Amino acid sequence: MKNNIINTQVAVLGSGPSGYSAAFRCADLGLKTVLIEQFSSLGGVCLNVGCIPSKSLLHIAQTLNDAYKLKNSGIFFKNPKIDLFQMRKWQSEIILKLTSGLKSMANARKVQIIHGYGKFINPHALNIKNNETEITLNFDHAIVAVGSQPIKQTFIPESHEKIWDSTDALKINFIPKKLLIVGGGVIGLEMATVYHAFGSEVYISEISDQIISSVDLDIIEYFCKDVKNKFNIMLNTKINNLNLIGNDISVDLYNTKNSKAQTILFDAILFSIGRNSNGKLINIQDIGVNIDQHGYIPVDNQMRTSIPHIFAIGDVVGQPMLAHKGMYQAHVAAEVIYGKKHYFDPRIIPSVAYTNPEISWVGITEKEAIKNNLPYESSIFPWNALGRAVASGYHNGITKLIFNKNTKKIIGGSIVGHNSSELLGEISLAIEMGCEAEDIALTIHAHPTLYESISRASEIFSGTITDFVNKKNKK
Repeated sequence: MKNNIINTQVAVLGSGPSGYSAAFRCADLGLKTVLIEQFSSLGGVCLNVGCIPSKSLLHIAQTLNDAYKLKNSGIFFKNPKIDLFQMRKWQSEIILKLTSGLKSMANARKVQIIHGYGKFINPHALNIKNNETEITLNFDHAIVAVGSQPIKQTFIPESHEKIWDSTDALKINFIPKKLLIVGGGVIGLEMATVYHAFGSEVYISEISDQIISSVDLDIIEYFCKDVKNKFNIMLNTKINNLNLIGNDISVDLYNTKNSKAQTILFDAILFSIGRNSNGKLINIQDIGVNIDQHGYIPVDNQMRTSIPHIFAIGDVVGQPMLAHKGMYQAHVAAEVIYGKKHYFDPRIIPSVAYTNPEISWVGITEKEAIKNNLPYESSIFPWNALGRAVASGYHNGITKLIFNKNTKKIIGGSIVGHNSSELLGEISLAIEMGCEAEDIALTIHAHPTLYESISRASEIFSGTITDFVNKKNKK
């Protein structure tokens, strides 16, 4: 095996959204940069087996749902035929287009790409191995962006074709007649949306008393009401046992609240119970960088680890495990290395479940306001009073805003409804800019649109609403 030595100013370990953003920003600032990626294509989990492939499937699911709903308008289609081979081919083409684009942007910036598994050998060097070469990469600064991986269950058979993690589910090797999804978080619900649209009978088991526990209960209750005929959601439920019986999987389910047990046969099971940091897989603790018991790497607000010239960003530094959080941190790390005074100090980090309907939230939720004893007032505008939503058949939705009762400033917002992810930007910007309710209410919003629900919710708080009951009757 050939051994090479390379010297660089910045080594970026991992090429997901956090990693490639860091590498590109470093290069744009004039720093000699090397980007290390374990696999053959750039983009990490998000681009290859996460955000992008899941959204392509969710787009199909939404289209199927929209076509089905048109029967209420007098438009009828024959039952769709699903060609899984063609679907996977289309999905692969999307991924290839985006990963190729990343490679082109790296080349344009003169970022050197090394494919191989990188591990730290001292505070200023990485060892990188692939099938052909072994490289010692000496660096002035390093940015760790090695991401995370699905949590594995210890009691399930290894590599069984019908027992999946999220990566397996995205392959769409077959469509199960009856699918159990273990875990009622964002990923589990998104996969439930996909497989229900493709014809599966979907069960979701969640060990706690609420799916997506970080979201306000009224938002979740509204969502559950909308999907009650799509998913069988079993709260306070855990798996006691799992057996393979022929082509079926027998699952013993136990409700921890009412002590009821039941056994159900499934064609496939998706375990979606969270993700683990990859921080322990790169020898970083052996060179003196602090790392916690979960594999997360503690950092300061400039993304520095306990060794100041080594930075960490993205999933590996902890929750929330969101690509856009990591990309923001990437810019911080790159600019700090360059010498700028930049800090990771966002007021908010938006979150989205790309379900049908979508659930989106940002800032302080009502449950957080109550927990922290904040003076707040919530304002809810229902989409069945929203012209565009009713005309488009998307009237099942609500927009909920949280305001500080004393300052009148918006501090949070949640939306359940069609394309709510695309509406969240206005709320996010309003919170970051410190807008008061009247700043939003007095901004003319186009009509009829979905985003005017944000203006209407602000008018409810201000007492100036005319499109809904005005309980304040402000003069």
